[in-house]
Amino acid sequence: MSQSDELRAVATPEELAAETLAEARAEASTLTSRAGADEAVEADQDAAAAAATRTPAAATTPAPAAGKGSLWRDRNFLTLWSGQALSQFGAQITELAIPVLAVLMLDATEWEVGVLNAAQVAAFLVVGLPAGAWIDRMRKRHVMIVADGVRAVALGTLPVLALVGALEIWHMIVVALILGVATVFFDVSNQSIIPSLVRTDQIAEANGKLQSTEQLAGLAGPAVGGWLVGVLAAPLAIFLTVGTYLASFVALLFTRDHERLRSPDDHKPLVHEIAEGLRWVFGNPLLRRIVGTTGVANFFGTMATTLLPIFALRELGLTPQMVGIVFSLSAVGGLLGAIATPRIVKRLGEARAIPISAIAFSLAPFFLPAISLVPALAFPLLVVQFFVMSFTILLYNITQVTFRQRITPPRLLGRMNASIRFVVWGVMPIGALLAGALGTWIGTVPTLWIAASGELLACLFVVIGPFWGMRELPDAHEEHGTGGTGAAASEDGGGAEPGR
Repeated sequence: MSQSDELRAVATPEELAAETLAEARAEASTLTSRAGADEAVEADQDAAAAAATRTPAAATTPAPAAGKGSLWRDRNFLTLWSGQALSQFGAQITELAIPVLAVLMLDATEWEVGVLNAAQVAAFLVVGLPAGAWIDRMRKRHVMIVADGVRAVALGTLPVLALVGALEIWHMIVVALILGVATVFFDVSNQSIIPSLVRTDQIAEANGKLQSTEQLAGLAGPAVGGWLVGVLAAPLAIFLTVGTYLASFVALLFTRDHERLRSPDDHKPLVHEIAEGLRWVFGNPLLRRIVGTTGVANFFGTMATTLLPIFALRELGLTPQMVGIVFSLSAVGGLLGAIATPRIVKRLGEARAIPISAIAFSLAPFFLPAISLVPALAFPLLVVQFFVMSFTILLYNITQVTFRQRITPPRLLGRMNASIRFVVWGVMPIGALLAGALGTWIGTVPTLWIAASGELLACLFVVIGPFWGMRELPDAHEEHGTGGTGAAASEDGGGAEPGR
């Protein structure tokens, strides 16, 4: 999720399951893409790079053939997969249950909801850059086990406090901070562990199964979560998520991996490794524009999604079940966007697909505040808005993620993604706090108009740029002005800095 070939040809359903869907949840502040999945492809590329550096004898030894669907007969992989499937489903329930708990049970103000939402994503800003480098020095499965235990214990305090009548908004904020840090470490480790569980020739199949399951959780989880919140109340729905984290914890205990830690001699100073990733990203003029569009869109998009629970539940009077259905249908838009992307890119061209999709997802946010003018049509208009947003954001994300993975040397992939995410996700807690402040000062609907206007500005970085003059984006050798790939160039010290 080679990637240039995939986007320039019509993909088969099998390729989409194993490749395109593994990129379909990249970085954007929408309901279907909070937890990115581009590291799933990273693992594939890292494994390929590792294979290229083996001894000649090892490199020429053919990998054992893997029959289609063979991982369904791999007990070790199935143990991991079952735990992840449950935790992904539970996470979708909690994503709906927590704002419902804050808005309907605690009567949270706009500012309190802003702080709560900022707490959930603050970890990306605080530990986003060093997390990848730290995790590269640790056993991934052990990190995931600890993270699952922390998430289960922290989240479990919320329903307990609610059932005894002691829950306050500051409890939720503290728990959100803890969950955010644990989730950053879990997600990075989760998307990097596959090469230590399966054979190299099975990595794409494993990533496809895990990411397809995550996409299905995004389709069914919000609707089921809305029903559970309506029938059982939010605290009991959160208890179910605690159970799924514990199931993941147990599954990881019984999973076996063959990961080998890097030698301490291979560790460079953390600051040096982080700086190398930042130089790579911001030395490339095309990546700079993509980061600008994504970061501004996420900033103002977070403002809108922060106030969405108050707007939908309190001002429009929708039920949690209706909001859950909106979330699920938005995930359908994302799934269809992932499926349609290869065909759209083939028709429009890879480079032009980026500004066209950016224009579309920058205009769609105006639907949200406009709904206040016709509240009787609130539900269908919300469905249309989030469907269009999800479809166009997935088109944009798959295209730009594929480009940046294609031109980045394998040894820099983790730091490239960490650098970009530090910016495009690091702005989200700031946007959430601003939304809470403005919502308290001028009201929810005026703040949504400001957010929509700001998102319109996001597309300018890629609209006013060189993308219209190209059909396809550069490959590694074109971008670096060398005769070889970016990976090869980086091995001998050349091509280390893009965008000359």
